[in-house]
Order: sequence, then structure tokens, then C-alpha cells
Amino acid sequence: MRTRKAQDPPDVLVVGGGIIGLVTAWRAAQRGLATAVADPSPGGGAAHVAAGMLAAVTELQYGEQTLLDLNLASAARYPDFVAELTEATGLDTGYRTCGTLAVALDADDRARLRELHAFQTSLGLESTWLSGRECRRLEPLLAPGVRGGLRVDGDHQVDPRRLAAALLRAAQLAGVTFLRAAVARMVCRGDRVTGARLTDGTEVSAERTVLAAGSESGRIEGLPPDVLPPVRPVKGQVLRLRVPAARAPFLSRTVRAVVRGSDVYLVPRENGELVLGATSEEFGWDTTVTAGGVYELLRDAHELVPGITELPLTETLAGLRPGSPDNAPLLGPTALPGLVAATGHHRNGVLLTPVTGDVLADVLDNGELPDYARPFTPVRFDRTHQAHQAHQAHQAPEVREEQPA
Repeated sequence: MRTRKAQDPPDVLVVGGGIIGLVTAWRAAQRGLATAVADPSPGGGAAHVAAGMLAAVTELQYGEQTLLDLNLASAARYPDFVAELTEATGLDTGYRTCGTLAVALDADDRARLRELHAFQTSLGLESTWLSGRECRRLEPLLAPGVRGGLRVDGDHQVDPRRLAAALLRAAQLAGVTFLRAAVARMVCRGDRVTGARLTDGTEVSAERTVLAAGSESGRIEGLPPDVLPPVRPVKGQVLRLRVPAARAPFLSRTVRAVVRGSDVYLVPRENGELVLGATSEEFGWDTTVTAGGVYELLRDAHELVPGITELPLTETLAGLRPGSPDNAPLLGPTALPGLVAATGHHRNGVLLTPVTGDVLADVLDNGELPDYARPFTPVRFDRTHQAHQAHQAHQAPEVREEQPA
């Protein structure tokens, strides 16, 4: 085996040091691949703002059954994943198996929640319908007007900031090199991506380059327009409050509801922090925290848990989720040789961290996209791929019923 030299180019260059880029780099290094990450502030990104709900069941959306399978697979990996991280780094990730309670505040919300429960049940998912009184018995601080709810014991939480810190440390211990600069543009030679040029002027060559730049992934320069992933920024404003020791425990589990058509959730941490979120705004690259956003979150949360307005407000933040056209991630090789995608996770970035690491490790190690990840190939948005799929469907043999003689 050839001995690597310090000046040798990496096997893998990961563009972006958020949790998706970090888990990709860590898993690649564990496979023996020399890996570098380009990011001026690794460990930041959207995860710094996220609440960390691991809500595969509670956040189920109609038409997203394929994504559900990936979400459930990743949620099942979480206990072993965080145990491995803690063993490797000595750092706690804030993983809590506390469950989630989704509640209805009026008759319309109750009807929608009932429909969601029926949908969950039809898919074999575990959730339990509770009366309003049973909801308040679980969480005594809920508003008296709560009409009913869903108890989902398998939807947990993790602290994304602690998770990012643990992944950063794990990657460092695994030998990942960190280049503290952003990528200015991808470098292509012929029809292949061969690395990237950084904002400090450094050009980094690599056998494979992973685009894991979150919401920025859709505007990286140097790539052909038909290869740029269709990723857009989706703004989310989040508040952090502190529960004084005298009022603990304020909530025992994640509590969420739809209030006037907007989702609101409260995620209690063991350290006394309470995360309140989140808006979903299609405002481009704006990350301004607005008075309206803060007001709406506090107003809706107050209807859900009236006592919340008595808590100290410690932080207001806005971040950008990487949204894709079908709300599902782009995982695996792109149409351009040498370029691999790990982006577009939208609201499921934290939840999908373990499975994304496994998928990308397989792709980078042996070039194969696992079967369970094939629905999320980046080329599903290519016009050529879509035309091929339509042609295949058109050419499928017609199934005819046999007529009795």
C-alpha cells in the first residue's frame, strides 16, 4: 500500500462543514479515505439554529411515504449512532428518548389530527390518540382548551449544537483535515469535477468532491446549470428560553400543534433550555430576525402553553433550511463524474444525519448507492433521467386480465 504524504491531495473533499458535511467526512475517514472539509466555521450552519426533533412519525406528510422510510431508518440508527459518537469523543449529544405529544387547540385542528392519526395507523406507525384531559394529565401546563392529541413515544430529540460539536471532534480524531475557507467555485477538467478553489486562493484537488453546503449548494459556481442541485433557502426563526430551576420540569416531552395553520413546537432540554419554533418563510437569503416572527411564535406558543410568556427569552435566531422540490434529500453521485451530493434535507437534516453518513460512506468507498437510498439520487431532477423514467413506464408491458373461455 502506498504511504500517503502530507502534501498528497485528499481522496475526498467535502464542501460544507455543517452536520451533514461532518458526518460524511467522519464516515469517509473511518473507511480509510483521506478526507478534507472546506468550511470557514465547521460545526455551524442550519443545525446551529435547529431544534433537533427526531419526529419521523409526528412530521409525516401526505405524499411523502418514501421519505418516511428513510426517516424511520435513520431514527432507528440514532441510539447506536450517538453512543458511538460519545464513545469516540467523550462528548454528550443531548439525545433524549422523551417522546412527542401533538395536540389540537380547536375542532378543526382536532379533525386534522384525527386524519393524521388514521394515516399513521394505515402505514403501521405507532401513535396513540388521547383526549384533551389525557393530554393535560401528561403535560399539566397545556392550555385548558386542548381538544385532544397524539402521543408518539418513538419521536425523540437531540441537541443539534452538541451533535455538531461531537461530529467535529470525531472527524478531527479520525484524521479529517479542515480547510478554514469557503469554496469560491468548483474546478472541472473535461467532464469531471476535480476539486475546488477556495476563497483564500487555494486550489484543492480530490478524486471525489461532496457537495454538502446546505442551502448554499444550489449556487456554487463552476458547475453546469443542469448539475446544480435544485436547492433553495427556506427561512426559519427560532427562539430559545430558559426554564428557572424553580419551574422545572416545565414540559416533560416535545409538544407541538398547528395554530391558525402554522406549526409551533416546544422542545425542552435537560439543561433547562426550551426551544420554540419555527417559522417557515420563502424569503430567499434573508436571515433577519423579525418582530413579527418572534411575536407569532410567542403568541401561538402562549395559546398552547400559557405559562411560556413568563420565561426569560435568551436567544432569537434565524437560519436557512436547504429545501428541495420534493422536500427530500439529494444523496449520491450526480450526473457529473467526480461530484457527489449530500444536500436538500429541508426540515429533516438532523433526523437524517446517521443514515446520510452511512449512504455517503458506501458511495465514496465503493461507488454504489445503497438500494434504500436510490429514490433520493440527485439525478431524479435531471430532465434526461425524467424522460428515461417516462419512457420506461410507457414501454412497460400491459397487464391484461384473462377472459374465461
